[in-house]
Amino acid sequence: MPTIPTKTFCRNRRQVLGLGAAGLAAAMVPGSAYALTDAQARALIQKAVNEVNAAIASGRTGPALYAMFERIFARYADVNVIARSALGVAARQASPAQLAAFTKAFQGYLSRKYGKRFREFQGAKFQIQGARPIKTFYEVKTLATLPGQAPFEVLWQVSDRSGSDKFFNLIVEGVNMLASERAEIGAMLDRRRGNINAMIEDLKRAG
Repeated sequence: MPTIPTKTFCRNRRQVLGLGAAGLAAAMVPGSAYALTDAQARALIQKAVNEVNAAIASGRTGPALYAMFERIFARYADVNVIARSALGVAARQASPAQLAAFTKAFQGYLSRKYGKRFREFQGAKFQIQGARPIKTFYEVKTLATLPGQAPFEVLWQVSDRSGSDKFFNLIVEGVNMLASERAEIGAMLDRRRGNINAMIEDLKRAG
């Protein structure tokens, strides 16, 4: 059960958080060229938002709704990359078994957390507005419209790093998933004094 020394862990985590969201995105997708195209990025997100729209319109709540969102994440998100980024420097100390357990728990946690958030969008429709290349990935802009409310922006960052087209970051009304989840997971590790196994158990109940 590897445990990271608290002082070292906190210092390293602060250094990584200091990189900012832009640095996180750039670090996740190495290289100076990409095979992904505008059309492919848009097509991926179109499929994802179609399923999000269907989940919202299903009328399901609680675990049934979260299970739908977990399937959407598993199908369209680069969960392994997102999980390693959220775990931050601790990923280098984690064993393969711990990484696998964390990734599974993290996927469920994201599904519950964002399932609750998207549940607030009952009646909303997500429409693709466009896509643009940024460094080595594409950012696809969608607009969410709710009856009687001003539309708001949801950005999806897409790459083919994993060997298939996946989104690796989501920005909802300016809230950056990668940055916020890295801070949240880091805080959970701090509370457990760097104990990854204890944090994973906490994560299974979080969201």
